[in-house]
Amino acid sequence: MADRKGEKIGWIFGWLGAFLWVAVLAVVFLARGRTVEGVLGLALTAVAVLCIFAFAPWRKPSKAAGALMLPLYLVLFAAAAWAVRSFGGLKANGLKWWNLLSLLPLFIPLALMGGRKWEGDKK
Repeated sequence: MADRKGEKIGWIFGWLGAFLWVAVLAVVFLARGRTVEGVLGLALTAVAVLCIFAFAPWRKPSKAAGALMLPLYLVLFAAAAWAVRSFGGLKANGLKWWNLLSLLPLFIPLALMGGRKWEGDKK
């Protein structure tokens, strides 16, 4: 069996890239003196990094990838809610509830990989 290093790198850096904006926005809040928002953003980033490694598919090879991605999706949506709230809420940003439909493409990886397992994908 191959080392599967590329898949591991893809998981780690793909998810890190998904959360990079949270860390950047938190630093911007801290630089502008909005300490509470900045610290919450950094905490969300730390939780995301912990989840990326804790729910890595090679650590739990018999679990479906979809089940391993759900905690990361939860943190991602919590980060989005944090950002919207930090900028004044839905109304202040001109958003409506139906704008959430634009988030549907985020679920493509879940649909494509949901049932796959690390141990079942041996090459």
